[in-house]
Amino acid sequence: MTLHLDAHTQDRGPVKSAADRFNRSRFGRFVNGAWGRPFRLVAGSAFLVAGLVILPSALGIALVSWSVLPLSAGAFDVCWVSAALGGPLSGHKIRAEW
Repeated sequence: MTLHLDAHTQDRGPVKSAADRFNRSRFGRFVNGAWGRPFRLVAGSAFLVAGLVILPSALGIALVSWSVLPLSAGAFDVCWVSAALGGPLSGHKIRAEW
């Protein structure tokens, strides 16, 4: 079975794990790249503000709770998705593997 890989990953050899596939995907490279940190901070802030606006509701509580993930990922340069898939947590380590 052949995996579809973008042009950036074809010269790096076979992809070993789900975390590698995510980290080498276009979205993974974007999120862990130069624009990814500001994007995660803005997205987390948007979730937080939206949640605070509708806070008495269950959706407001869920949005405020969810905002912790992108805010912490952007602030500390970590990738929760990579870590959940068994890969490195540090954005710096992820970029070093590219």
